[in-house]
Amino acid sequence: MIDKKELCEKIRQIYPDVGECDIDVEVHYDTDKKAWVVHLEKEGKKLETYLENEEADACMMGKQCVSLGLQVAQLVRDLKERPETRQSPGV
Repeated sequence: MIDKKELCEKIRQIYPDVGECDIDVEVHYDTDKKAWVVHLEKEGKKLETYLENEEADACMMGKQCVSLGLQVAQLVRDLKERPETRQSPGV
């Protein structure tokens, strides 16, 4: 299984704005969904996406990170453009 710290680092390599622009990233494995959950947060705004095991494995082996990079880039863009009133429930 992938180490969550290594997956976080890979996300930061793919999208350097994460971490450097006050965007916090956290990942954990959801055993019920059998997928990795990527959480991004900035200024109280939170978003998340899921990565299937095969995609996370391929990325970690350096074979393919395009999909992961696109997902994280979209989340970062949404965080920057999303008004405070459209936060996820429970935030």
